[in-house]
Amino acid sequence: MENRIQYIFGIHPVLEAVRTGKEIDKIYFKKGLEGPGFRELLEEAHKKGIVSQFVPVEKLNKLAKGGSHQGVAACLATIEYSDLEESVNRACALGDSPVFVLLDGVSDVRNLGAIARSVECAGANGIIVPAKGGAAINAEAVKASAGALLRIDTCRVANLRLAIFYLQQNGFKIVAATEKSSTPIYDVDMTGPVAIIMGSEQKGVSPSVLGLADETACIPMAGEISSLNVSAAASVVLFEMVRQRYNNK
Repeated sequence: MENRIQYIFGIHPVLEAVRTGKEIDKIYFKKGLEGPGFRELLEEAHKKGIVSQFVPVEKLNKLAKGGSHQGVAACLATIEYSDLEESVNRACALGDSPVFVLLDGVSDVRNLGAIARSVECAGANGIIVPAKGGAAINAEAVKASAGALLRIDTCRVANLRLAIFYLQQNGFKIVAATEKSSTPIYDVDMTGPVAIIMGSEQKGVSPSVLGLADETACIPMAGEISSLNVSAAASVVLFEMVRQRYNNK
């Protein structure tokens, strides 16, 4: 897969892209940029939950490769994101017990890709990622996923907590994987509709998200090292879910 990232430059082209629903990962603004066009674009981006970042003009010059940028560059999304409600409705309509994985602060692109690969291999429906505070879903992530990110639903949400409330209202059990739990993952029933929360590589699941879980679970460790890499942990949890459902047939 060619590792190319596409950009749109200029206030008016980027504003038009935002208004017409183009999938945008991030908008870069030149530090100190002012003017009504800038303020209008910033407001529109905020409404759509698009991440914005203020950067030195040198970065924009590099991205534009000497071309005009007017102090603005938009990084186009590598994949097409799915609407959470539509994705949940579609998954529930299939008749099986749907499964989603929520990523709370997973910041490494390769970990995200590896998790997406496990999600697809386990037959889960998709991943739910925050608009801010997570790994970029770029060509490197798609490559690390072995193309799984092009097959599963990827739902980008402005607020993970609200996404969890929505899933609970639709009958999903929320299971948070955390080494702080005393309940082995093997003792948690995942045969029904379930959403699994995986936390960041450094801090795990954040307290505000952890507090919303219906159940917490850990992966028992037999060695001296106390935890797995988040992508490896996600695989263990997902395939424990697969095992339970296989035995429950």
